[in-house]
Amino acid sequence: MKLTKTALLATTALGILAGAASAETLRWARAGDSLTLDPHAQNEGPTHTLAHQIYEPLLLRDTAGELEGALATDWAVSEDDPNVWIFTLREGVTFHGGETFDAEDVIFSIERAKSPDSDMKELLNSIVEVRAGEGNTVEFVTDGPNPILPSNLTNLFMMDKGWAEANGAVDVQDYEGGETTFAAANANGTGPYMLESREADVRTVLVQNEDYWGMDEFPMDVTRIEFTPIQNAATRVAALLSGEVDFIQDVPVQDLERVDSSDGLQVKNAPQNRTIFFGMNVGADDIENDDVEGANPLSDVRVREAMNMAINRDAIQQVVMRGQSQPTGVIMPPFVNGWTEELDAVPEGDMEAAKQLLADAGYPDGFSIQLDCPNDRYINDEAICQAVVGMMAQAGITVNLDSKPKAQHFPLISNGTTDFYMLGWGVPTFDSEYVFNFLVHTRGDELGSWNATGYSNPELDEKIVSLASTTDLDARNATIAEIWDTVQSETLYLPVHHQVLNWGLSGSVDTEVQPEDQPKFKYFSMN
Repeated sequence: MKLTKTALLATTALGILAGAASAETLRWARAGDSLTLDPHAQNEGPTHTLAHQIYEPLLLRDTAGELEGALATDWAVSEDDPNVWIFTLREGVTFHGGETFDAEDVIFSIERAKSPDSDMKELLNSIVEVRAGEGNTVEFVTDGPNPILPSNLTNLFMMDKGWAEANGAVDVQDYEGGETTFAAANANGTGPYMLESREADVRTVLVQNEDYWGMDEFPMDVTRIEFTPIQNAATRVAALLSGEVDFIQDVPVQDLERVDSSDGLQVKNAPQNRTIFFGMNVGADDIENDDVEGANPLSDVRVREAMNMAINRDAIQQVVMRGQSQPTGVIMPPFVNGWTEELDAVPEGDMEAAKQLLADAGYPDGFSIQLDCPNDRYINDEAICQAVVGMMAQAGITVNLDSKPKAQHFPLISNGTTDFYMLGWGVPTFDSEYVFNFLVHTRGDELGSWNATGYSNPELDEKIVSLASTTDLDARNATIAEIWDTVQSETLYLPVHHQVLNWGLSGSVDTEVQPEDQPKFKYFSMN
C-alpha cells in the first residue's frame, strides 16, 4: 500500500509522539517549528516561544501581558541624565554551561542584536551605547529620552559572551541568506529549561534547569518538554484527543467543540495580540508576478482601495474562522497604544465600487497577480488566502495562490521578492512605534526590515524616528495618530482580522492563555 506524503508525515509524527511520559513531562505540539535557535536571527512568534524556555531577556511579559523582571530586578531612568536607563541585574544567575551572567553578557547581547543580520535591530535603534554602571547595573544610553525602552526588551535574549566567542557564534546567523551556524542549532541560556536534543521540524526536547534562579519563584512543575511540530491540523488534534500530546497551541476552529467536549480535555481562548493582513509591493515601477507589462498596478492607491473593498471580512470570520476572529480595518491589535475604534472600523465592502476604482485606474478588465501565503503559521492561513482569491476574482482581479511553509515564505518578505503576501503581526511592546519601525519606515540598515511594500516617505520616517525620544506622551500620541492617518489613507496594507487564540489542554495541564501566544512553561501547573 502506498502512503500519500501527508499520510506519511502524519504517521511519522504520531510515531514520534508514541510512548508513555512521566507526570512532569509536557508533550507540546503546534503547527510550525522554531525557525532557528539563534535568539537574534528571527523576530517570529514560534521562534521566540521556544527561545523563552531556554534564554531570558532582562524583562518579560507574564501570563497577563504585564512587564515583570527576568534577568533585571529593577529599571528606571537615571536621575542625572534622562537619556540613560539603568537596569539592575539579577545576582546569582548562571548559564546552563555554568558561566556567570553579568554586565559583559548584556553589553555583548545588545550589540549583537543591533548588528545588520539581526532581525531585532529595529527595537534598539535609539540605543547609542550600553555600558556597565556602578555595582551590578547596566546603563542604556539613548539618542534622546526613550520612555518605552523597557517594552522593547521583552524578546531580547541574553547570551553568554564567552560561549559565543568559543563557538564562533559572535555574529548573528544570516537566516535569509541560508546560513547555518553553531548558535542556530545549539543553545546556552539562563532559562528554566536546557536543550537536550533537537531535530528541526521533527522534535525538540528540553529538560529542567535545576540551577535555575527562579526554582522557588515559579511553579516549575514541568521537568521535561517534548515539542513536536505537526503541520497537519487533523493529525495535531488526533494527537491531543488520543493523549499523545498534552498541549496544542492552535486548535483548528472546526475542532473546537469536539476538543472542548471530550473527557479530560479543555479549550482555553483569549484575544491575541496579533493582526492578520496582506502586504503589497507599492513602490516598484514594475512587478514580476503580474500580467501587466511595464507598470505596477499596486502603485495606484485606487487599485489598493479596490482590493481593500473586495475583501469580505465578515464572511471570512463566519465561514473560514467559524466566528473565531475579529474583523478589522487596521494592522494593529486593540492592545496597542494608538488603537482607536475609528481606525479599527471594517472597510465597507462594495464590489461595484471596487470595479469602478479599477476601471478609473486603467484596469477595467482587471489584472492577474500572485499571492504568497504561508500554510503553517497563522490560524487557517491558507484557507484565508483561498477565500481572498475568490473575493478578488469577483472584482476582476485574478489571483494565483502560492502557499508554502513559513520557513520558505518569510524569506520572500525579508528579501523583498514578493509582490502580494500574507503577514501577521504581534506587538510585544504594546505601542504603535513597533509597527511603524518594522512595517512602515523605509527599509534600511536599521529600520523597516519587514516592510516589503517598497513604500518610502521621508517625512513619515522622521515622525516615526521621533517617537523614540518624545517624552511628552500627549504630543507623542498625536504623532502616532498622524502616522496612522497617513498609513490608512495610503491603503498601505489590507487588514483582515485580529486573531483569537485557542489552546487545547489535557486535564493534566493548567495555565492561562498568554495574549502573545508565547506560553512560558515555568508558569504551567501539572495536575
